[in-house]
Amino acid sequence: MTSKFLRSLLAVAVISMISAWAQTAGAAPTEPPNAPSASAPAPVATGTGTKIGTINIEQAVIGTNEGQRDFAALQKKLEPKQNELKSQNDELESLQKQLDTQGSKLNDDARAELVKQIQDKKKVLDRAVQDFQEDGQNQQKEVFQRILQKMAPVIVKHAQEGGYAMILDTSNAWPQSPVLWYDGNKSDITKAVIDIYNTQSGVPAPAAGGPAPKPAASRMTSPKPAAPKATMPQ
Repeated sequence: MTSKFLRSLLAVAVISMISAWAQTAGAAPTEPPNAPSASAPAPVATGTGTKIGTINIEQAVIGTNEGQRDFAALQKKLEPKQNELKSQNDELESLQKQLDTQGSKLNDDARAELVKQIQDKKKVLDRAVQDFQEDGQNQQKEVFQRILQKMAPVIVKHAQEGGYAMILDTSNAWPQSPVLWYDGNKSDITKAVIDIYNTQSGVPAPAAGGPAPKPAASRMTSPKPAAPKATMPQ
């Protein structure tokens, strides 16, 4: 669901949130004198058990009833702007096709005007698409982090009760992830965490047959206008 760019932004949040919950579980509310500053990265927490478990954080968040509901709502919210950009892109493609098919028949002034029109529209569209993607990614990140903030203690509690010494995130494949291989049938706790979270959140499951959440800000590209052909002096 999320783009690679968004995944990289969320990686630090995942480690910080879960590590913070694990480090502070059962600890006294007072901060030790030599505690690290808030800006210092939190160490990755390990449990006292013996098992190694895995979880796909991305699937866990998006797979919850709350995640499906909120990402679908975000997708619907961004649809009007996405459709507007698609219309602009279609218009630009139409002008580009006109230049490709009729450009050689136009006089120099008419052709230059058409090329300029394409270039101006492309510049406006490129900027609008970039703003749309950044806004969509930021809103996706806000939804993801809000749910993850509530899911972190669920993961830690389940891992502690299950006798796990460590939980590894498998959202990214190796070599982007340190996990080279794992047996998901024996080690993965993603579904268990989703089920526990759904029970605690009280958010009902989405209606059967409803559309699955998709990336809110899909990538859209606009055609590049052809450079004007040089004309030979008569």
